[in-house]
This record gives sequence, structure tokens and C-alpha cells, in this order.
Amino acid sequence: MGVTGPIRVVVAKPGLDGHDRGAKVIARALRDAGMEVIYTGLHQTPEQIVDTAIQEDADAIGLSILSGAHNTLFAKVIELLKDREAEDIKVFGGGIIPEADIPPLKELGVAEIFTPGATTTAIVDWVNANVRVAA
Repeated sequence: MGVTGPIRVVVAKPGLDGHDRGAKVIARALRDAGMEVIYTGLHQTPEQIVDTAIQEDADAIGLSILSGAHNTLFAKVIELLKDREAEDIKVFGGGIIPEADIPPLKELGVAEIFTPGATTTAIVDWVNANVRVAA
């Protein structure tokens, strides 16, 4: 059974981080590239993010974290996706994430991490190349 239509991405700001300009830039870039984007707004819990992704039949979740809570928040989103049997939803993210934290996050199941300086083109290209890829 093939999936048709545009790629659907939930863009979310988990935790207490109140800076969302980057998330909005990414959401617009994904939308301008033909994807359907659901932006959840600020201060979302991992539970709210996963609920939204499942309800919206999302293909991916893009998390933007600048607060330093990336290890905890990414882990919780991945855990909740597993608990809800929704591991087919890819998780990627970006923000202020130290290079040393990226390998453990990827081992946890985060598909990709974009650090400051990543271009919107690189993010759009990655989503197009890695979300809904035939197994």
C-alpha cells in the first residue's frame, strides 16, 4: 500500500524554550517545498507533540530545541512513539545541540540533527530524501 500526497511534518517546540523564529523559518521552508506542515506552537509537551503527529497522520516530527533539554525531550518523544506503535514517524531536529550529544541521540532513534548554520535547503533536501523512503 503506497502513500500518496505531500509529506506531512509536525514542527514542534517542546519544553520551556520560548524562541520559535527558527522553527517558523523551517516550517515555511518545508511548506514552500510542497510539504504539509503542522506547527504546534511554543511550550509543547512530548505527549502533545506525539498526539498531534498521530492525529495528523504525520510522516515526520521536526523538533526545535534551544533550551539545552534536547537529551530528555528527544528521548521522551521517541519513547512515546514506540509506546504508541508509531515508530514509522521519523524524528529529526535542530537547535543548540552540542556535537558530542548528536551520536547518542541518533542511537536513540533520532534520524537527523541540524545544528546552527544548517541551511533550509539542506533540511528540505534531507526530508525529501529520507521521509517516506521505500524499505
